[in-house]
Amino acid sequence: MSTVDRRSTVLITGCSADGLGEALALEFHSKGLRVFATARNTEAMKPLQAQGIETFELDVTNSDSIASIRSRIEELTGGKLDILVNNAGISYPYSGADMSMDKVKALFDVNLFAAMAMVQSFLPLLLASNHARIVQMGSLAGVMPVPFGAAYNASKAALHSFGDTLRVELAPFNIKVITLVLGNIQTQLSKPWHRLPENSIYQPIKDIYQSRRIDNFQKSAIPREPLVRDIVKEVLKNNPRAWFWGGANAWVTWFISTFLGRRGFVCIFLVSVTSKRTDEDEKDGIMSKMFGLKKLATLKAQERKSA
Repeated sequence: MSTVDRRSTVLITGCSADGLGEALALEFHSKGLRVFATARNTEAMKPLQAQGIETFELDVTNSDSIASIRSRIEELTGGKLDILVNNAGISYPYSGADMSMDKVKALFDVNLFAAMAMVQSFLPLLLASNHARIVQMGSLAGVMPVPFGAAYNASKAALHSFGDTLRVELAPFNIKVITLVLGNIQTQLSKPWHRLPENSIYQPIKDIYQSRRIDNFQKSAIPREPLVRDIVKEVLKNNPRAWFWGGANAWVTWFISTFLGRRGFVCIFLVSVTSKRTDEDEKDGIMSKMFGLKKLATLKAQERKSA
């Protein structure tokens, strides 16, 4: 006679090796949950398979693939899912001027529309749970205007808004929605691999772009394991926080967002090019100087004067 597996269940997208999804799967597994780990390629989840975690192929941008995994999970659990973690995501560190619209659409397909599709597909299974959770993989980039990440920032800001609205809409059904607002973490996403296009209007500061947007992004990333322990602990609480802040620079971003709001980010990021004050530098955002935008503004001002 077969026995019924009564463990709480969690489905996680984007569980390829060395990523945050993999670490989340291992941590939930260590807490006694039945974990369904998914990725586009099951070969990328061998470390999870070695730990006895159930793995499945899933392309979150493909509706047929989502429907297939939903049917499989429904069969395995008797029609119930306790936690859905929309972790799958991709990065695209380019300015609004340099971005490719085809790649932007692909970015939104993964970072936003896939999460929406997963929620809609698995909602009947979540409604069957007495303590369901939906976990959205947000980002500090969805809160602050980090230069050279216009499309990525927008995708995460939209995901935050989706999660906030979903939280209100699903509250009557006792489904908690947790948005993870995370800074840099040591995963595949933090590894540098982008360069400025040759025809970019930011070529005059390409060296700063490389050192700040790419190299420092990786250097500032924190280990994933301690953060993942805190995330899982929060998700399993009876009353988890709506927004969970973690990762590099999370505290300072939370402080600015909470106490200074949008004006605080303007002061930190925006570069002033019109001021006639001798202390003009003091008016320029710290981050604008860091990312080379102050230097670029000075170069362009000199060009206008000499024209």
